[in-house]
Amino acid sequence: MTYQPKSEFLREIIARGFLADCTDLQGLDDKLIEGPVTCYIGYDATAKSLHVGHLLNIMLLRWWQKTGNRPITLMGGGTTKVGDPSFRADERPLLSAAQIDENIGNMQRVFDRYLDYGAGEAGAVMLNNAEWLDGLNYLEFLRDIGRHFSVNRMLSFESVKSRLDREQSLSFLEFNYMILQAYDFLELYRREGCLLQMGGSDQWGNIVNGVDLTRRVLDAEIFGLTTPLLTTSDGRKMGKSQGGAVWLDAGMLSPYEFWQFWRNTTDADVGRFLKLYTELPVAECDRLGALEGAEINAAKIILANEVTALLHGPEAAAAAEATAREVFEKGGAGEELPTLALTAAEIGEGISVAQLITRSGLAASGKEAKRLIAEGGARMNDAALTDAGVMVTAADLARPIKLSAGKKRHALVVLQD
Repeated sequence: MTYQPKSEFLREIIARGFLADCTDLQGLDDKLIEGPVTCYIGYDATAKSLHVGHLLNIMLLRWWQKTGNRPITLMGGGTTKVGDPSFRADERPLLSAAQIDENIGNMQRVFDRYLDYGAGEAGAVMLNNAEWLDGLNYLEFLRDIGRHFSVNRMLSFESVKSRLDREQSLSFLEFNYMILQAYDFLELYRREGCLLQMGGSDQWGNIVNGVDLTRRVLDAEIFGLTTPLLTTSDGRKMGKSQGGAVWLDAGMLSPYEFWQFWRNTTDADVGRFLKLYTELPVAECDRLGALEGAEINAAKIILANEVTALLHGPEAAAAAEATAREVFEKGGAGEELPTLALTAAEIGEGISVAQLITRSGLAASGKEAKRLIAEGGARMNDAALTDAGVMVTAADLARPIKLSAGKKRHALVVLQD
């Protein structure tokens, strides 16, 4: 990059690898030098939790606030009712208003970990686009907003074009999504003086639409900025593990499993992920990422601790590291362990070890679990199991229990609050 930014925010995010594209980098830089700027990132409430795929842009908002600027987390209470078609093969299932509100509540708890929603120039704000979208008059909206959109241009955007090229149906409902997202930017400029929308590279077309619409309707200069779509060094989509999505909600993925996801980072990704997902100085991230052999494992533990501490707190990170050391140093496995989280109510007066082996996925049925134990192939905390009727209580789970089936298959059982 030839342009050398003057603002702290742009210097930081460029050094860390957050920047993919910007509609006017120098213009945005000049605005940031003038004083605090308001920006937003939108989040549709399509799932019960945010996942690791969202974490890049959440960290971007965190840096935005840390450098003295004001972030808006825009919840898509309105747009979720339509569904973003970007790079999807089919239409999203439509959710009820109650489901959307519940999802937003769950997501808010995650944002509270990363952003300060207090008062002041840089205090974060959470808004819901249902506030202005739910009450739109359709004919007025078509006349005042729809006339600024060219269908020819909308069809040329890659997010739509890829769907049509595969001859996959695109409903008129979904086709409206990009207009509604553009209108969000216009409304946030009117209501909050918001000058910037940020998002992933797959949102570039939608963001540019908002910039163009606001210029046409209000003759205002606003900006768009995108982050790269991340894949791991071995080509996998960032945020996916063998068990599926890596959720940011502790009720859907335990802090230990979250910690273990980062501990299992490929060697080649350590330095890059330290810069993107932690607040360690860039030079330190580069130093740690350049380590080799056994030393790179120490860097992975630092990565796991730093990321987990931001989301779940330092105590959870320390407990996860302690558990990992106990599991792996005492004959543990060299792979990510699936975790079975049970509440005290589920355990009741006790649950048999055969049931735990089955529920943790180490056996397909209770019969198979009992046979595994009878044949000497099952262990609990590395001690051989001989009785399928051994009962485990909530008190026994004061520390996680490690179950093993054979030498290579393992799982953890933890007590969930």
